[in-house]
Amino acid sequence: MRRDVLPPGGANDERQTLVAFLDYLRDAVVRSVEGVPEPQLRTAGVTSGTNLLGLVKHLAAVERFYFLGEPITNLRRTLRPTARESVDGLVAGYREATRAANAVVAEWTDLSSQAPRVPGRSAAPSRRWVLVHMIEETGRHAGHADILREQIDGATGR
Repeated sequence: MRRDVLPPGGANDERQTLVAFLDYLRDAVVRSVEGVPEPQLRTAGVTSGTNLLGLVKHLAAVERFYFLGEPITNLRRTLRPTARESVDGLVAGYREATRAANAVVAEWTDLSSQAPRVPGRSAAPSRRWVLVHMIEETGRHAGHADILREQIDGATGR
């Protein structure tokens, strides 16, 4: 059984609070893959094909898209790790993407300013929207990861 990790405490400002919660969820995703052997990391736990390693790969791509401006050419492919992609490599890539994203966000002084325009949207969202959306996106997939992990070995926790 995994140790439960409590949400972050209060921060001094809005940006710090949002990033603290995003980091909390990012860590939860990484913890969900720790200690899970192959092939269970890649094994779909639900009909849609969702698997633990695919969630890590997907979230790294989404972080790079929203914060670093890297395009996603095939969103479905971000959920499917290839045979050549290792857990260590994908986790390291996710950690690097989140570190780089946090460096970008650290430079943001006004969360109401526009973030880069998201393809498919007519207007650019605010930086605040991007942070809140990434909390939602990461939280949703952290919950998926919790369920998949519990199905694999019964481990629970945040």
